[in-house]
Amino acid sequence: MSKSSWGYLLLLAALVAAPFVGAYPVFMMKLLCFALFASAFNLLLGYTGLLSFGHAAFLGGSAYVAGHAMKVWGFTPEVGLVMGTATGALLGWLFGLLAIRRQGIYFAMITLALAQMVFFVALQAKFTGGEDGLQGVPRGSLFGVLSLADDLTMYFVTLAIVVLAFVLIVRTIHSPFGQVLKGIKENEPRAISLGYDTHRFKLLAFVLSAALAGLAGSLKTLVLGFATLTDVHWTASGGVILMTLVGGLGTLSGPLVGAAVVILLENKIGEMGHGLAGLTGIEWFNTLGESVTMVTGLIFVVCVLAFRRGIMGEIIAVLQRAKKT
Repeated sequence: MSKSSWGYLLLLAALVAAPFVGAYPVFMMKLLCFALFASAFNLLLGYTGLLSFGHAAFLGGSAYVAGHAMKVWGFTPEVGLVMGTATGALLGWLFGLLAIRRQGIYFAMITLALAQMVFFVALQAKFTGGEDGLQGVPRGSLFGVLSLADDLTMYFVTLAIVVLAFVLIVRTIHSPFGQVLKGIKENEPRAISLGYDTHRFKLLAFVLSAALAGLAGSLKTLVLGFATLTDVHWTASGGVILMTLVGGLGTLSGPLVGAAVVILLENKIGEMGHGLAGLTGIEWFNTLGESVTMVTGLIFVVCVLAFRRGIMGEIIAVLQRAKKT
């Protein structure tokens, strides 16, 4: 068994033990959802070379559909998750058809524009709840048997789903399909000269990434019980880029670490700001707590300057150099 496999097993063991050593299950579930979201985005950017500024559309659009299906239509959680994932895949297919033949900044801007259209639909549509969001989504029972009302039960179901999705990503990357995607990222003209239909491969990668992002959004709605405009806002697309770059672009473990760093920072900085405001009476600290994105943006700049490959990218590079010597 390779060292990376042992590392993933240790991480899985830590996640299994987390609720029993004081970790808050709901917070851990939120972190897992964003880790899946970042891993789905990394599949597109890190291994295919396509920078999408519209992934919030898949996260938020699927969150609304899954939440509406479970709350209004009374579907069970597994059906809601499937519908949300299918929504992500469908949106990915539509986005891909319009954007996939463009490259670089043109591709990024088209995905951003399309995502903004989804945002305005979510803002205006009645079934989304508008600015109030979709509230009170029930967790229900998995397959009509296993109640998800208990946070601990919900945590292990979430963990199982995220692990299976991550295994799918790993299998995809190491498959012949994944090798073609890497070839397209490195040298698309050469891949074309070898007879590959690169547009078809990129579209498939885009749909798969969107579907997994949709699963992350649907799972987040099931866990938290609501979906809001924040999920479909452009800042969510920026957030997942931040997670991926900070953790390590093009590495399997990078998005997991990046998501953990960003979510933990957002949580702790907000708590620290409000806590200091209450302790000192200085209103500025409340502003700090509410301006989390500014602080995380500054940290992102520092990380990019100090760790060009991201946290895990730098660690992997150091280990490889040590192995050669």
